[in-house]
Amino acid sequence: VHCVHLVCGGQLPSLIHLLFPTEFILSVLEKMQTQEILRLLRLPELGDLGQFFRSLSATTLVSVGALAAILAYWFTHRPKALQPPCNLLMQSEEVEDSGGARRSVIGDGPQLLTHYYDDARTMYQVFRRGLSISGNGPCLGFRKPKQPYQWLSYQEVADRAEFLGSGLLQHNCKPSTDQFIGVFAQNRPEWIIAELACYTYSMVVVPLYDTLGPGAILYIIRTADISTVVVDKPQKAVLLLEHVERKETPGLKLIIVMEPFEEALRDRGQECGVVIKSMQAVEVSVWDCHLGHSSHGWALELPANLPFRFLFSGNPKGAMLTHGNVVADFSGFLKVTEKVIFPRQDDVLISFLPLAHMFERVIQSVVYCHGGRVGFFQGDIRLLSDDMKALRPTIFPVVPRLLNRMYDKIFSQADTPLKRWLLEFAAKRKQAEVRSGIIRNDSIWDELFFNKIQASLGGCVRMIVTGAAPASPTVLGFLRAALGCQVYEGYGQTECTAGCTFTTPGDWTSGHVGAPLPCNHIKLIDVEELNYWTCKGEGEICVRGPNVFKGYLKDPNRTKEALDSDGWLHTGDIGKWLPAGTLKIIDRKKHIFKLAQGEYVAPEKIENIYIRSEPVAQVYVHGDSLKAFLVGIVVPDPEVMPIWAQKRGIEGSYAEICANKELKKAILEDMVKLGKQSGLHSFEQVKAIHIHSDMFSVQNGLLTPTLKAKRPELREYFKKQIEELYSISM
Repeated sequence: VHCVHLVCGGQLPSLIHLLFPTEFILSVLEKMQTQEILRLLRLPELGDLGQFFRSLSATTLVSVGALAAILAYWFTHRPKALQPPCNLLMQSEEVEDSGGARRSVIGDGPQLLTHYYDDARTMYQVFRRGLSISGNGPCLGFRKPKQPYQWLSYQEVADRAEFLGSGLLQHNCKPSTDQFIGVFAQNRPEWIIAELACYTYSMVVVPLYDTLGPGAILYIIRTADISTVVVDKPQKAVLLLEHVERKETPGLKLIIVMEPFEEALRDRGQECGVVIKSMQAVEVSVWDCHLGHSSHGWALELPANLPFRFLFSGNPKGAMLTHGNVVADFSGFLKVTEKVIFPRQDDVLISFLPLAHMFERVIQSVVYCHGGRVGFFQGDIRLLSDDMKALRPTIFPVVPRLLNRMYDKIFSQADTPLKRWLLEFAAKRKQAEVRSGIIRNDSIWDELFFNKIQASLGGCVRMIVTGAAPASPTVLGFLRAALGCQVYEGYGQTECTAGCTFTTPGDWTSGHVGAPLPCNHIKLIDVEELNYWTCKGEGEICVRGPNVFKGYLKDPNRTKEALDSDGWLHTGDIGKWLPAGTLKIIDRKKHIFKLAQGEYVAPEKIENIYIRSEPVAQVYVHGDSLKAFLVGIVVPDPEVMPIWAQKRGIEGSYAEICANKELKKAILEDMVKLGKQSGLHSFEQVKAIHIHSDMFSVQNGLLTPTLKAKRPELREYFKKQIEELYSISM
């Protein structure tokens, strides 16, 4: 009777949400007269139905009717599981006569995918396709503090790019792949306009970023013979002029500045032979003088093997990528997701990850190709949530560090045991749905617990893509449930354009990076020094396909180290094939070192385990070939750690807690405990730690723009603390 009352009261949808678990439906059955239900289920002949129902009590008839209505509604409105594009138990297969290489089972045949659309084989064609599809819709968005987003249309972007490209020709730049143009700027619409201007006229973009350090910028300008640099702020123009004044970069002749600058900067440039012009002035002068070069027909015919950009990273070294590399890589992504979450014209992407790196650039290319929009953050990561609320993006490219921060913040707000228990209970209910293939944001658990979390990202996100570093399975599992959207994880590096593996839609398990993309093969090779053998399904990850780069600029030795004679890229990462044909990253070859007793150690593997410690936000593991054990630098999470410390009777300000010896001991014990649970050997466990209260960041030079640890810089920065840890622990 209560069920019928709820139905008649219009509360049926909420009731269904509550009754969805089996145990709730069974509890309704128990309210009926059990013997009568059993008689109904055992009824032998249809002819007995009338007599049977006349024998039932009114209460039982009402209950049966209510249950029938509930079940009918549930069967017709129940959430549907996403249909995977392949058998999730066999996501890749071995390629015949390939030495153990594996390929994606998603595709139209054994041939590797080079492009998805016939009319989009270069990055110029990709953008023109978006222009056509969008009907000159909004393309690039930006905002001022506390203001709504403003938009440049596709045609405005195309026109400005053509004017700027023509202006570069007017300033003696050649429409050639030998012409390298530096771009030294934070993410903003002008970055994309400058890049589009370059490949409209076959010029090659070379991103510069100050996190590499002034020495690296100098090296890049010299190595790439850069004569023209486009910068966002006058301060960066000053930095470049200082190199010219010291006669370190005599080839630099033109600096184009996106933002307004004072006349004194122009005069300073003139004194050392460098022309300083505003980006607007270059575009307007071309328009006024009718010097625009109509590039449409010519640029559309450019071959895909033309250089797209040279990316300098690490030591630094310049990876040479072509238009075909980028198109092949994002075409692989489109092929994997085409039947599930295909890009749409109304998609909106939030851009805050560095455009100097290919992960962000490839995801943006997918959006442009389908006429979608890209909105740029204000430049301050602390305002990202505010930007997302204003933009309401549907696509959210992210790195694991940010996901970890989101996870920690969510649980830090559950500041009582009851709140935490309820949050975990709700997450488990939704995770059960995720495991069955159901991804949604309209369940009763979303209404009660997760809608505010989803609203903090704008409330419209339908796809999150994470890469650039390993993601915690715990964090991914929780966020897939809490955010109610599809969360994909990829793996790759600059040398294979960004990604070479990607999560298969429908496979929401964690702890792996998916199967090979349809644009490349992957094989593993033995790593004898680390005892990894392909006969056990383990080894160094090697990639071959149209998304693999052409080598390092003017660096044949490093090119030979990275690319073998058969075109296989040796990544330096250690992988393991799982039974379903997915790849798991288990170690890293590049940063291994040997301890005094001869044992090899991969610090990043250890850090990825320790980072799961609740109070730990960041950790750096250090070892020395002259020492027999490891030490670590730990940065506690400023939001989580005080609550964690309070539970252990340690109170005070954040700085006071960081200096507390008992806290340091408790954190070390928690880290070692996690290490044991994860199977670390005793020599892989840190023996001592130093607590550091300031986060590693891009600004202080301890993280790369993709938020990876800069190990040499960390070693030098904490040199004194490391020496003290070794001296105390000896």
